[in-house]
Amino acid sequence: MSAARQYGFDTVGVTRPDSIPQAAERLRHFLAEGAHGDMDWMETTAARRGAPRALWPQVRSVIMLGLNYGHGPDDPLAILKRRERGAISVYAQADDYHDVIKPRLKALAGWLIAHAGGDAKVFVDTAAVMEKPLAAAAGLGWQGKHTNLVSREHGSWLFLGAIFTTLELPPDRPDDDHCGTCRACLDICPTGAFPAPYRLDARRCISYLTIEHKGPIPRDLRPLIGNRIYGCDDCLAVCPWNKFARAGREAKLAARAALRAPQLAELARLDDAGFRALFTKSAVKRIGRARFLRNVLIAIGNSGDPTLASAAERLLADASPLVRGAAVWALGRLDRPRLALCAEKRCGAESDPHVIAEWAAVLDG
Repeated sequence: MSAARQYGFDTVGVTRPDSIPQAAERLRHFLAEGAHGDMDWMETTAARRGAPRALWPQVRSVIMLGLNYGHGPDDPLAILKRRERGAISVYAQADDYHDVIKPRLKALAGWLIAHAGGDAKVFVDTAAVMEKPLAAAAGLGWQGKHTNLVSREHGSWLFLGAIFTTLELPPDRPDDDHCGTCRACLDICPTGAFPAPYRLDARRCISYLTIEHKGPIPRDLRPLIGNRIYGCDDCLAVCPWNKFARAGREAKLAARAALRAPQLAELARLDDAGFRALFTKSAVKRIGRARFLRNVLIAIGNSGDPTLASAAERLLADASPLVRGAAVWALGRLDRPRLALCAEKRCGAESDPHVIAEWAAVLDG
């Protein structure tokens, strides 16, 4: 633990690569239900994801590490009441955690090899590794009813990384499940993304819809998203174990002022250059401007603020069909007569089938 802390980690545990035999079957069930939505990469990597030795046959021990990104006493759900502003998930308000964690994993792995020999490979969550079951098996916490890792020391706010090594290291004891009868994380979910405790349907998850999903968000779910424009912290933030969590000590993971509560009107004005500049070194940048503005427009449509109608109207002519379609929905929510007038002026100029369907759904609905 002392070496892990020296390299900036807050918790560490060791498990064996065969310690999560149930994970592969649970993943198969998840995929068979189609609960992964359009995350096709989960299917293509399922064999490697379900068993660490399928990813690297030489692995003998798995070292799981956690980095606390806790926000301290601030309530991450308070922003949801400020409907003229966008809610960005706590983890994405700072530098991209991949860029923070991976160099430290490599440095710690190098230290381990220098002191104990063997070989090692490091993984963050871009690889086919089931970090949460492995972290639970290594004693970092347990998978709560929301399927995320919960720690008695750090609550819900841990970034995870893994070091696979050929060394035979003594494993740590897995933590027990301490959820009890609590249902707070299940009951708070705005879209009902948990069909049962310990099961997630990503197709209804706001984090999936605003980050992973590439197309238009289903119309019936849009009003439930509120002003969440990148990710969702509801099920994490409501967990009672967070009362023991402390603020993270890593300065690079501290929230940027510009991303704490950005104004929707300003975000709607972002062009490609402005988007890249605002989200430099941020995880948000990876979804691109079009998907991000799709999310912003849904938040604008949910705002109930008629002063934001002009922002939606301006984006009716955006180059991206995804943005144009979301703009139609947003303006229809805020000022339907204004949208109808815009439809008359456009005189059938729209050619994208999705956007045409949006116009029809809003004006005929």
